[in-house]
Amino acid sequence: MSKAGLAQFQQVFIEESLEGLDTMESSLLALDNGGDGELVHTIFRAAHSIKGGAATFGFPEMSSFTHEAESLLDEVRSGKRAIDGAIIELLLRTVDCLRSMFARAQAGEPLNDAVAEGLRNELAAMMGRGVPAAGVQARRNVDQADAWTIRFRPHAGMLAGGNEPLRLIRELAGIGELTVTAELDRVPEFAKLEPTECHIGWTIELKGPAKRADIAGVFDWVEGECDLAIDAKHVVADVAPVPVAAPAAPAANVADAGAARAQREASAESSSVRVSIDKIDGLINLVGELVITQSMLDTFREGEIDAARMAVLEHGLAQLARHTRELQESVMGIRMLPIASVFNRFPRMVRDISQKLGKQVKLELIGEQTELDKTVLEKIGDPMVHLVRNAIDHGLETPDKRRAAGKGDTGTLTLSASHRGGSIVVEVSDDGAGLNRDAIVAKAVQRGLIASAEGMSDDAVAELIFQPGFSTAAVTTDLSGRGVGMDVVRRNVSDLGGTVVIRSTQGKGSVFTITLPLTLAIIDGLTAAVGEERYIVPLVSIVESVQLKAEAVRSVAGGGELFRFRGEYLPVIRLHDVFGCGDAIHAIDEGLMVVVEGEGTRVGLFVDGLIGQQQAVVKSLEANYRRVQGISGATILADGSVALIVDIAGLVRLQSRRKAA
Repeated sequence: MSKAGLAQFQQVFIEESLEGLDTMESSLLALDNGGDGELVHTIFRAAHSIKGGAATFGFPEMSSFTHEAESLLDEVRSGKRAIDGAIIELLLRTVDCLRSMFARAQAGEPLNDAVAEGLRNELAAMMGRGVPAAGVQARRNVDQADAWTIRFRPHAGMLAGGNEPLRLIRELAGIGELTVTAELDRVPEFAKLEPTECHIGWTIELKGPAKRADIAGVFDWVEGECDLAIDAKHVVADVAPVPVAAPAAPAANVADAGAARAQREASAESSSVRVSIDKIDGLINLVGELVITQSMLDTFREGEIDAARMAVLEHGLAQLARHTRELQESVMGIRMLPIASVFNRFPRMVRDISQKLGKQVKLELIGEQTELDKTVLEKIGDPMVHLVRNAIDHGLETPDKRRAAGKGDTGTLTLSASHRGGSIVVEVSDDGAGLNRDAIVAKAVQRGLIASAEGMSDDAVAELIFQPGFSTAAVTTDLSGRGVGMDVVRRNVSDLGGTVVIRSTQGKGSVFTITLPLTLAIIDGLTAAVGEERYIVPLVSIVESVQLKAEAVRSVAGGGELFRFRGEYLPVIRLHDVFGCGDAIHAIDEGLMVVVEGEGTRVGLFVDGLIGQQQAVVKSLEANYRRVQGISGATILADGSVALIVDIAGLVRLQSRRKAA
């Protein structure tokens, strides 16, 4: 198959193989925790599929590399070798290496690197085939030649497996010039010929520089279903030396591989989504209902509409509204994916970091099948990476400290997801030491964030850890101490239109609660009037709306305004000032104050009034115009006019900058 022909299938192969690597990793982790031997067969099948697919779809280096891991797994599967921690660790690093290979394949870069070569040597050494660098180079010289003889004799039942011998020969033609001779000695008499069996063999002369691994990779899919011999005719004499990396570092030095993978995948957006056939069938049925309804409404184009026909028209319009709403829900359902794809990244990360820190951690996953929008799903991973790392590094104690506190040696880290109303709630909780109030206060005073903690509640103190650059770590490590993390969590969650709240009890643990909208494509909001303009305020951000008297608002130095709300003073943001709206109401007692919350801060939005609640289809303002501070998007109202969607977090940041100025 030509390279152009392969390209259309390579992306699908890569996506399916990455799922296979996820299966390998989760099964290896289960084995590490005492899982049964059937998991070895699962791991072997995944590796075998990747190896065969890599050879078929034009990645011979990946196929050759995976073959080494498959050979080791085959020995474990057949009982020749017992599975142990060293093998599991080596295979986990192999999974990481294959992920890196796929990333390079997508970027169009060479697949092999020093890490891959080092791991290949380690796998060979584990199999008892380790050789020094010079020997490796000598073997490579033999494995590359400028002419080959290939003897290919399919077994009688090979065709039954769906394998086509001529396809393999055509694939060989992409490596070099072929001379093919058919071997007919096994062809029976016509009366005894069985058309479902393969009776022909081939001797193939291949001319042109080629590697044995590339040729063998063509036949990976028919391994065990044919007799194959590959012999070099003219060995390449001068092959440039290939540097061989030293064996990769032990597990302690690569303990954060799982974290790196989770962080990398958290920021990578998948280009496709799998949809169940039931959802597709539902869409087709709804479209059919819409067509029927439209045909019925078309009959009203002609003739007068009397009372009887008016009743039919109203019924038809009601049907149209119902079908449109169902179609909207069905289409949005296609974008809804289980959060398991995010949760499943963390078992490896937790294992690696806990081993590096000398801690014992049990990970519990709850609500993995909770669904949320694909866009939210792709962007929630990065904040969760920070929260999980923080929980293991700062929250959970070492076994000796846990015993001293009267706890078990093993700490528990729980990731949970659930639907609450129109939002999804994700919680990251641990039973560790909780937040150290004294350490947080001392650091905040040192940095000048507060003068003292007198009168501050525990919740208010906990909010300090979300300040940019804030860290109580005494020593900077590759896991913590740089002050980058919790502020990123809040900012990323706010960008998704969500909130993050922390609850902590010293000595008992902490709970981080992230509340997110189910989808970013459609939001529920209240339409606010500001002069002649209309703005959509996201319902999830609204705390309350109140009518204030003029004397309830107080002016402060610098031109700001405050009003008292439930025992605290909140800043006032006049939308007509922020967005320059003319003919807006200025008197406090004539307008309405909408209390909203963003980035953990409450403010009051002063508007002329609230018109009503509606679902808004979000349109990107940045893609069609440019980015506007305090605006997250736009929508089209029922009368065809455009309403801007208020970015509450952006307005809070804008208010903070004005206050600082």
